Amino acid sequence: MDAKIIDRGRGPEIAGTRITVYDVLDYLQAGWRCEHIAGLFRLPPDEIQAAIQYIEDHKDEVMVMYQKILDRHRNYQYPPEVQEKIERNRQKLKAKLAEIRAREEAKSSHASDHGRS
Repeated sequence: MDAKIIDRGRGPEIAGTRITVYDVLDYLQAGWRCEHIAGLFRLPPDEIQAAIQYIEDHKDEVMVMYQKILDRHRNYQYPPEVQEKIERNRQKLKAKLAEIRAREEAKSSHASDHGRS
């Protein structure tokens, strides 16, 4: 397969997909390996490798635009009703994580007590 990076006006993306090099860069920045990114996006590794190669070949240009994208996301103001929904979901997530952590801690504590007299 001959993986290509094209630009249809929204920035460089993997041909035949809507996955941009910036999407791939997010995961690279988080330390993901090519094979894992490919699995996430359900693409052949050579297509992800083409995006990685594009990022490397155009590093300055890509990083400037990537920073603009991150800034835009950080500064975006949601309408109040959407912001409230986001906050409710964050609270639910925090509660669920606390529950999972407590359950795991209890398991760990129980396992360390096992076998004591």
